[in-house]
Amino acid sequence: MKKNRFSKENIVEKLKSLSLFFITVLFIPFIPILALVKFIGKKFNPNFLVLNECKPKNYIAEYLVHNWFSDRDKAQNNRVFVLFLFPALFAFVLFVVTPFIHGIYLSMTDWNGLNTGEETFIGLVNYKDLLTDVKFLFSFYRTILYSVLNILVINIVAFLLALLVTQKLKLKNIYRAGFFMPNLIGGLVLGYIWQFIFNRAVVTFGPAFETSLLLDGTTALIALIFVVTWQYAGYIMMIYIAALQNVPQDLIEASTIDGANAFQRLRNITLPLVAQAFTVAMFLTLVTSFKQFDTLVSLTNGGPSTLMPQWFADLTGTTSNVAVQSTSLVAMNIYNSAFSGANVGALGIGQSKAVVFFVFLLVISLLQVYFNKRKEIEL
Repeated sequence: MKKNRFSKENIVEKLKSLSLFFITVLFIPFIPILALVKFIGKKFNPNFLVLNECKPKNYIAEYLVHNWFSDRDKAQNNRVFVLFLFPALFAFVLFVVTPFIHGIYLSMTDWNGLNTGEETFIGLVNYKDLLTDVKFLFSFYRTILYSVLNILVINIVAFLLALLVTQKLKLKNIYRAGFFMPNLIGGLVLGYIWQFIFNRAVVTFGPAFETSLLLDGTTALIALIFVVTWQYAGYIMMIYIAALQNVPQDLIEASTIDGANAFQRLRNITLPLVAQAFTVAMFLTLVTSFKQFDTLVSLTNGGPSTLMPQWFADLTGTTSNVAVQSTSLVAMNIYNSAFSGANVGALGIGQSKAVVFFVFLLVISLLQVYFNKRKEIEL
C-alpha cells in the first residue's frame, strides 16, 4: 500500500528530518573544538566523553550522540569528514556567506560606500524603487534577450564543433586546440581586439558594412553574441567532446548496418547519450551570459544610447523619450548604479539590485537544471 505523503506521520517525520538538518548545520562549526577537547581529555582519561552506552531521552539527543559524540564508526567518520572539510568550509563562510549576508543588510540602508558607520536602515525602500527604475527593468529585458540568444548560439556552435573534431580527421587535435584557444584570452583584451575589428576592418568590406555594427543597438547586441561565442564555444566544445567519446561505437556501427542515416543516428543514439552534457553546458552558458561584464565594458561600454522602445514604455507606464543603453546588461547596470551614481546611498541601491539579480539567477538556474534533468529521462 502506498504511503500518503500528506499523512500526519509523514509530516512529523519530515519535520524531524528538517530539524535534524538545521541542528547538524549549527553543530558542524563546533566539531573541531569537540575533537580537540576529546583528544586532550583522553590523554588523562581513556573513557573521556565516551557515550556509546548512553540512552538519550529524545530524538535530538539520540541523533547527536549516535552520529557525532560516540566512538562508533559512523560518528568517527562524521567527525573526520568535518575536520577535513572545515578549512574549505571556513574559508567559504568567511569570504562568501558572510559578505553575502552583510550585503543583504547593506541593501536595506542608504550606504554611500564610506565606512563611517553612519548608514541609515531604510528597510525595503531600495527594493521598492527598483520597480520604478525603468532603466534597470530595461537592462533586465536586454539581459534576458541576450542570454537566450547567447545560450542557443554557443551550444549549437559548440556541439557542431564537437561533432567535427570527433570525426576521423588527421589534424583533429590541432583543431581542438585552435577552437579552444580564444577562451584563454581575457574578456577585456578580447573586447578591445574585436572593437578594433568591427570599427576598422569590417567597415572596409563594402557598402553594406560601411557603418560599424557597434553603432546600432540591435547589431551591437548581435556583435556581442558573436564575440562571446567566438570566445566561449571552444570551452563548451570540450564538454561535448568528452560526452561524445563515451558514446559506444558498437551502437553507431549497428545502426549504420541497419540502414540508419546520419541524422537518425544523431537523433536516436547520440543525443540521448550526451543529454547530461547538455545540462552541464547549458548551466555554464546560462550563468556566464547573465553575468557578462568584462567583454561588454571593452566592446561597447553599454552603448550605443537609444530611446526606449514604445512597447516597453507602455508596459512600464512611462514615456518613450527616456534614453537607455542598448547593451547595458544587468551586471553593468549594477556597477554603474553603485559606483557611477552621484546620488546619496548609491551603494545601497546597487547592492539591492545585486541581491535581486542573485535571486533571479538562482531561480532560473534551478529551473533550467530541473527541466533539463527531466528531459534527460524523456530522451
